[in-house]
Amino acid sequence: MPNGNEVSRVPLTADEPGAPCWLSLAARDLGAAEEFYGAVLGWTFRHGPLGHGFSVGERGGVPVAGIGEVALRMGVPVAWTAYFAVPDADAAVARIRERGGTVGVGPVAFPPRGRAALATDLEGAAFGVWEGRISSRWRIGERHAPAWLELHTRNAFDAAVFYGGVLEWLDAAGRFEVAYEDEQVVLRHGGEAIARLNSGPVDAASAQPQLRPRWLVHFRVPDLERATEAVLAHGGSLVPEADGWTASTSRRTTVRDPQGGLFTLDESDDGEDD
Repeated sequence: MPNGNEVSRVPLTADEPGAPCWLSLAARDLGAAEEFYGAVLGWTFRHGPLGHGFSVGERGGVPVAGIGEVALRMGVPVAWTAYFAVPDADAAVARIRERGGTVGVGPVAFPPRGRAALATDLEGAAFGVWEGRISSRWRIGERHAPAWLELHTRNAFDAAVFYGGVLEWLDAAGRFEVAYEDEQVVLRHGGEAIARLNSGPVDAASAQPQLRPRWLVHFRVPDLERATEAVLAHGGSLVPEADGWTASTSRRTTVRDPQGGLFTLDESDDGEDD
């Protein structure tokens, strides 16, 4: 195993097997979603390789997330989905099923980029796996990237065993560190947290999405109060968290976009949004 200094010299790339590699919002109205996220997060948009029903949100020319006008057409809820890079989507799907997860879609080809599958873990939290090319400029991380991930689940240890097996976190030549910190399971790369797995009160049958097991997407903003005001001014709403969840950051607010997508705003520690 490399020591901490050796790990920190290896940059996390979006196609690193086992790493979060993309965030995607299934929306009903692409134009309305672009207007909302542009106002709240300062994104600009360009159409990606999947056609005019899909766009890529960028901040300062760097891609942050994708939005697809697919929720109504495919009969799926408006929601953010986190994707993890895998070298072989078929093998990853097999590992998901072997470990008790459920595969809902795929693997499906998205020429010329790659192949994807959508699944749920043991508690019903949705996630995706992706085999193929990803922008080399895409970044994720709790402190120095536009976005990071947090899993709300019943038992973080069981979830870590599931995802560690599916995504082969411990077989990635020492590229990841998985450790318990403050009753959380934390996935780190180069010393920076890129995902946290938290135990807490969840109810898979709840009518309220914020109470179900889920991967929660965090976006960093330079001014939380201003971003929250923009959410409300553009038709979004504030979402109370379930009792018993401990905030991983000192300044954060969970919100819902006008179409129903849940995400969390985190204020940057240094007041800057890179």
